[in-house]
Amino acid sequence: MPTPEAALALGCTLHACNDAANWLSGQAHERGETSRKVLQGFAYRELKGRGLSAQPALHVLRKVADAYTTLRANIRNGNLGKEGSKRRHKAESKPVTFRPDAAQPYDDRCLSWQIDEQTVSIWTTAGRLRGVRFTRSEQACKLLAGHRKGESDLVHRDGMWLLIATCEVPEAERYEPDGFIGVDLGIANIATTSTGYRAAGRDLNRHRERHRDLRRKLQAKRTQSAKRRLKNRRRKEQRHAANVNHIISKRIVTEAERTSSGIALEDLGRIRQRVRLRKPQRVTLHSWAFAQLGAFVAYKAQRAGVPLVYVDPAYTSQECAECHHIEKRNRVDQALFVCRRCGVVAHADRNASHVIGQRGEIVWNAGRESRVPATP
Repeated sequence: MPTPEAALALGCTLHACNDAANWLSGQAHERGETSRKVLQGFAYRELKGRGLSAQPALHVLRKVADAYTTLRANIRNGNLGKEGSKRRHKAESKPVTFRPDAAQPYDDRCLSWQIDEQTVSIWTTAGRLRGVRFTRSEQACKLLAGHRKGESDLVHRDGMWLLIATCEVPEAERYEPDGFIGVDLGIANIATTSTGYRAAGRDLNRHRERHRDLRRKLQAKRTQSAKRRLKNRRRKEQRHAANVNHIISKRIVTEAERTSSGIALEDLGRIRQRVRLRKPQRVTLHSWAFAQLGAFVAYKAQRAGVPLVYVDPAYTSQECAECHHIEKRNRVDQALFVCRRCGVVAHADRNASHVIGQRGEIVWNAGRESRVPATP
């Protein structure tokens, strides 16, 4: 909650740091050198000459080097297309750029927290600002006081100044699970568990469609007021989807903790590259926040000490949970599953969740240490 004068200093600081990062990125791309050591060797003095102190200059060096490391990893993993593709060529042919208000990391030498007074002391290009007030929830206050460690990021977003602090919370000791709760992730039903919980995706899908239609209409107008509306509504859909995923993941982990069970999730990595869909279905697939839901379940389970395993998702929608017969015709439609061998009739997502839970138990038992006594 900075004063107008402090906000001006913070804005100038972000712009100076990101201007320096863009200059350094251009030099790194031109020279073909992106390691921190090499960048520091030829650019450290120049960065200090641009008004940055020692620690902020080092953070700019690290930010640029990390950006190129991420770019190389995306190219190596095929996230930017195959060699020779337009998207990959575009990413490789120009330097990485940073927005004027992109986040800037701060360490304990540049930023100090006074939790009880709800103030921070922070470095800027205009000097050290002391007594800058901030607001936080009671839960955030406890986390900051007990577990804050490492760097914090200064972010300017939607007219608000944010400090994103890193907190290292100790993990709870994992217990030996009494069975596994299988979680089937989908679009029609966001999550279906083998215990009977089903999170329908109808409301979220309708919410996405409303926002998509509104964005289309506003973009077609091209007026100043339409642009203002678009700017005010950005990330609104994203925040709503994240809130829904938090609610679902919390319920799944709480149920597993209450029943002393583990959680089995499908490994859906690179599913967008593996599946082929018709054009009208692609928007729905690419709006599917399955990775975020999986990440929420993972960290909540880790904090609660709930065992979590990932299983192969192949044929989970076609395998019968009773006799394990796999056949494409078993899946009659989106909601109905009828086994062609044993005749079991079940909800398709519920059957898949049972299959995932059974596979999770197999994976857990295969990964445990042997209980066989040592040979004398």
